[in-house]
Amino acid sequence: MEITKELWGKTSCGKEIYLYTLKNQSGAYVQLSSVGAGIVSVVVPDKDGKMADVVLGYPVAESYFGDGPCAGKVPGRYANRVALGKFELDGKEYTLPINNGPNHLHGGPEGFQNKVWESREHEGGVEFLYFSEDGEQGYPGAVKTVARYDWTEENELRLTLTAESDAPTVINLTNHAYFNLNGEGNGDILGHILRLNASEYLPTDPTQIPLGDSEPVAGTPMDFVNAKPIGQDIKADFEPLKIGKGYDHCWVIDGAEPGQLQECGELHAPESGRVLTIHTTQPGVQVYTGNWLSGCPEGKNGHVYEDYTGVAIECQNYPDAPNKADYPSPVLRPGEVYEQAIIFAFGVRQ
Repeated sequence: MEITKELWGKTSCGKEIYLYTLKNQSGAYVQLSSVGAGIVSVVVPDKDGKMADVVLGYPVAESYFGDGPCAGKVPGRYANRVALGKFELDGKEYTLPINNGPNHLHGGPEGFQNKVWESREHEGGVEFLYFSEDGEQGYPGAVKTVARYDWTEENELRLTLTAESDAPTVINLTNHAYFNLNGEGNGDILGHILRLNASEYLPTDPTQIPLGDSEPVAGTPMDFVNAKPIGQDIKADFEPLKIGKGYDHCWVIDGAEPGQLQECGELHAPESGRVLTIHTTQPGVQVYTGNWLSGCPEGKNGHVYEDYTGVAIECQNYPDAPNKADYPSPVLRPGEVYEQAIIFAFGVRQ
């Protein structure tokens, strides 16, 4: 594995931003940035061996700060939504910034995704570290978070997320990469075939906060148990799809058990033949079909991203779990280690 590091930019206060390239012997490679511990590029072959970058992103580091799509980055301290920006922990209520309608999203406007992480090459991979102060964006406890990426000879991108806190807090970490398996900037993803290992999903209110119990996907446009094109039902007369202008929902991964890797699903682009298979230890997966990508910063290679030109498949805990006692607990206490894994495995199908 060849790993190179280059200076990619600096913040207004002079903090250096680094770009890492991890290339395997086949020539396939990934690029990672210290802005939000982000995935900038994944360059893998199609069914004819032609290489292309299958991750949406920007040509300059500065575009990654405060971008609406949160492209490729690790949001936190709590990825996804927290209702009304409030939660109670051990009898005390905490208030978080509101930045998504009436709700708190992705840790707030100054969340982990908009921070420059410390970084290093370590034991054949790249590690990013961010130290979040007690009270940052309203969250209790000082938290140390590490995002480690490994790139294999088999074109697997492995992400391990760990965190420790000096006081009780809540945490939910994922990666927010947008994929287009025909190549970034090469049309929409509505013809991509998606399969999810999930027979239930979480219906939401109009502000996209889960109502509570999961419901079966069978007989609804939310059913991806059997693979189908993303665009097949995206315009269906179905209230959950009208709320978000497409898919932006959390599915409950079948058979998920804490600490156990489980196949989450598979994305296939028939045109290029590329296939992405995802495994995770997380209990849920938020699928967001890029419904509001239009107007985001200019993309790589001069591309302008429009709605539905990429799909994010975010393995994570359920939205609003800090306020839902029957959801998997998001609480991290002193002496405990939060640890989750996501594997993005790229292949081809003729």
